[in-house]
Amino acid sequence: MKKLEELIMAARGKIKVDLVLKNCQLINVLSHEIYKTEIAVFDDKIVGVEPGYEGREEIDLANMYIAPGFIDGHVHIESSMVEVPQFTRAVLPLGTTSVVTDPHEIANVLGYEGIRYMMDSSKYNPLNVFFMLPSCVPSTHLETAGSTLRAFDIFPFLREKWVLGLAEIMNFPGVLNTDPEVLDKLKISQDKRIDGHAPGLSKMDLSGYIIAGINSDHECTTVPEAQEKLRKGMYIMIREGTGTKNLRDLLPLVTKENCRHCLFVTDDRHPDDILEEGHINFMVKTAIQQGIDPIMAIQMATLNTAEYFGLKELGAIAPGKLADMVVIDDLENFNIKKVFKNGKLVAMNGIPIYDQVMRPQATLRGSVNIRWLEGGEFDIPAHGERCRVIGIVKDQIFTRELIENIKIENDRVVSDTANDILRLYVVERHHGSGRIGKGLIKGFGLKTGAVALTIAHDSHNIVVVGVETSAIVQAVIQLNKMGGGIAITSSDGVLNSIELPIAGLMSNKPLEYVSQKIKEMNKLLYQSGVQLTDPLMTLSFMALPVIPQLKLTDQGLVNVDQFKFVDLFV
Repeated sequence: MKKLEELIMAARGKIKVDLVLKNCQLINVLSHEIYKTEIAVFDDKIVGVEPGYEGREEIDLANMYIAPGFIDGHVHIESSMVEVPQFTRAVLPLGTTSVVTDPHEIANVLGYEGIRYMMDSSKYNPLNVFFMLPSCVPSTHLETAGSTLRAFDIFPFLREKWVLGLAEIMNFPGVLNTDPEVLDKLKISQDKRIDGHAPGLSKMDLSGYIIAGINSDHECTTVPEAQEKLRKGMYIMIREGTGTKNLRDLLPLVTKENCRHCLFVTDDRHPDDILEEGHINFMVKTAIQQGIDPIMAIQMATLNTAEYFGLKELGAIAPGKLADMVVIDDLENFNIKKVFKNGKLVAMNGIPIYDQVMRPQATLRGSVNIRWLEGGEFDIPAHGERCRVIGIVKDQIFTRELIENIKIENDRVVSDTANDILRLYVVERHHGSGRIGKGLIKGFGLKTGAVALTIAHDSHNIVVVGVETSAIVQAVIQLNKMGGGIAITSSDGVLNSIELPIAGLMSNKPLEYVSQKIKEMNKLLYQSGVQLTDPLMTLSFMALPVIPQLKLTDQGLVNVDQFKFVDLFV
């Protein structure tokens, strides 16, 4: 960074600046207007937004629009299934220049080691990666994670420059019941931002949750839910992920009077969605198409997020801000033509043009440790004819609790493809305990074979759904052989798979390779009868006992509303 004296002289036009962007339409999110001007950059800072500067380099933007770099206010980078450098190469050309990430996926597997790995791999990339510390590792006492992080364990991270606060407080019953461990984490983070995660919480319980210092929520699915939280002072993080699509449902909430308390997040987004639909740029474009004022839409992707997290140098194009800028052809097509990071051109027409820094290969311990399987472990002895069944809600991660008649053969529960009721299992994979949660699921659509993942939010045990026992066993064994990943099997063997050697969550291959493999596997699932938009993402959330209504962990079937285990048989 240049000396302050030089910055002042450059801003006054007394010395030549490094870059001048001419003939551009500035989308000013501070004054809520669009006007033609020039932008001057000195070192990594914007020093002027008016004509008259002389630059060592001058670029004519041909009357295109220019906006601040987009900020994703809540993302789990691990859900892209690639390492941070590969994630950067995917989202940077789409205009995302900063993200606020919660590494709780890898923390649930590898603990402190996982968080440190994510921080180290975020260095030397042309993407600002800010961190919110995982608050719930494990997310609840109803599942088995690979690590446990107490307030004492995360406290040292709070002193680091890139750490902004405490990530989503999923254990809202722990807050409401004043669990000492949960309250300790809240207390050490009171001078930082604390993000919420409270689906369906309302009235006095919501007030009790907010008074603990929790500032935001990204789990709203309806306007009335978001309206209540907004009225009580929460920032509403409007989410459009892969398995959770809330953008169009929540946009009617947004008005010119309240929009400054709304921001855009992706949460969990698969690689093929990033490559085909986009990232934050997709949310802005969709919002504009749905009738939101373009400047308001861009504010929700830039200034609002920066101000919420206290990122004073980001979120706008003005003197003193970092020169993170996005050039857009027009507000209708919303094609990202150029991306500048710290004043340097890093992407053009969707292609990254920066040089990657060479870095050593990640050296993380293996994370799949399961007991030897014989096959009988997946038997479900029949203790009745009616069972609680997890009912999938398409394009959402919340589920319904259904009571269904089940199919029985030889005194064992079997998958009933005619009624779309399949066996579902969660296999503990961290400690070799041999523990297997057993349940049933409706709405997945699989007619034959099995699919298994080591991505099972949030403790990331093995989740497997299938028809034939032989296919179920082979899928789990394949994950064990690979050291983590995704596998689709039939009774005859493995049909397709991808290795995810980094905590069973991420590949060390390029994002394009991962995207192609995911497409291949989704195609196989569609051919097998599945009709979900993203079956792999949907399956990965069936073990998350903080999202209502009925979920399955390695310890058993969980009624999330009651926050307790329930019997499979009614």
